[in-house]
Amino acid sequence: MNRKRGELYRNAEQGKIAGVCAGIADYFGWETWLVRILVVSGVLFGMPFLILGYVAAWFILDKAPEKATNANHEPGESQYAKRHQQGKKNVDVSNESIKVKARIWQAGEPPKQALYDIRRKFRLLEGKVQAMEQYVTSAEYTVSREINKL
Repeated sequence: MNRKRGELYRNAEQGKIAGVCAGIADYFGWETWLVRILVVSGVLFGMPFLILGYVAAWFILDKAPEKATNANHEPGESQYAKRHQQGKKNVDVSNESIKVKARIWQAGEPPKQALYDIRRKFRLLEGKVQAMEQYVTSAEYTVSREINKL
């Protein structure tokens, strides 16, 4: 991958203990659960220095800035579940990006869920376009335009 990575931060809002694993997952674009499993497996299978590394990272790494943590999903709730709830509330999410994961360990949404979210976005946009067309073709718009010409 040749994508540009940001800085490495602790993501305390998404983390279980200090947010080190969540920060590493955000940095590499992986799922948080995968990083946690790798760290716990490493400690259990004879790499206890990972505990020391985790504690050191806890003190060395800064907390993620507020805008970086808001872009991520909440703990215990997937991004697409959050979007699905927003869709039920009819919240405008037209400028929200959809990140599709190609492999299971990557962060993002499964392709099927991403397609669902894209369909929902297009339905919202179509409703807005229909409302604009309705206004532009109405008598109210014609009268308003004629008044503005005076």
